[in-house]
Amino acid sequence: MVLMRAIRVREFGGSEVLVPEEVPDPVAGPGQVVVALAAADVIYLDTLLRRGWGGDVFPVRPPYVPGGGGAGRVLSVGEGVDPAWLGRHVAARRFGGGYAERMAADVTEVVEVPEGVSSAQAAAVLHDGVTALSLARLAKIARGEWVLVAAAAGGAGSLLVQMARDAGARVVAAARGGRKLALARELGAEAVVDYSADGWQHRVREAAGGAGVDLAFDGAGGDLGRAAFDTVAEDGRFVTYGTSGGAFTDIDPRLAAERRIRVTNALADGPPDRATVRDLLAQALTLTARGRIRPVVGATHPLDRAADAHTSLERRTTVGKSLLLV
Repeated sequence: MVLMRAIRVREFGGSEVLVPEEVPDPVAGPGQVVVALAAADVIYLDTLLRRGWGGDVFPVRPPYVPGGGGAGRVLSVGEGVDPAWLGRHVAARRFGGGYAERMAADVTEVVEVPEGVSSAQAAAVLHDGVTALSLARLAKIARGEWVLVAAAAGGAGSLLVQMARDAGARVVAAARGGRKLALARELGAEAVVDYSADGWQHRVREAAGGAGVDLAFDGAGGDLGRAAFDTVAEDGRFVTYGTSGGAFTDIDPRLAAERRIRVTNALADGPPDRATVRDLLAQALTLTARGRIRPVVGATHPLDRAADAHTSLERRTTVGKSLLLV
């Protein structure tokens, strides 16, 4: 039996349950390819699932290999798959199995990486690029309007700052600490606000001229998300997708109605279908290749140190995207 290195979670718990092990090599089944990963994506959701959160939505039971995919080259193809995929540089996205040297994926879950885009860049937009494009499409960002991006130095938030800027909006970025605020300004935010300070939402409203922002993207969730809602002007839009600490932002419908604010929970209907994800991922990779967006890879860790990646995310010390290098 051929073995490979992977990270396994044998029981729910802290980052210490992420243990390097040798597991059987994946084999490409019908309609599948096996990808030798060079970089694996790490997202905050991985840390929540590791702790046992979301079992009613996400079918995760130990033991399991976490991760939603990464980027690398196709090693083998299964029955019914065009052999031309062999050797191609691809991004592969599927639920589970990404923290490993190799992973099997349906060919419909794989997108070819454009020339000039590295595996690290491709892995960095695997989830966050899809999320940011989906949110931007949902919100219909308009030229000249004020847009708040909360959690602006995260993987998706940093891309939203760039997309809003490119749409001609005036961006207020909210994040925690000087390093993250400096990054947001570098990416095109017109104003930056530290949301670890009391009353930060009032400074956001002031930056937007006093009435508040026209549109807010809430990538934080929980109490921070409710504070972000307070920054929105009457007749504005509030799009929430954050789950900081495992808590969504719960907005009182009566309050939203009083202020005529349209509240959209981007996660309410579950993830987009596979075809939509594939289309959005291809767009994100194309935008990266053209230099229209720049995924910010702030932290890379060897595969065996996946626990360090999770600890950094949970402590909010990661600036930009966190990846595992295989």
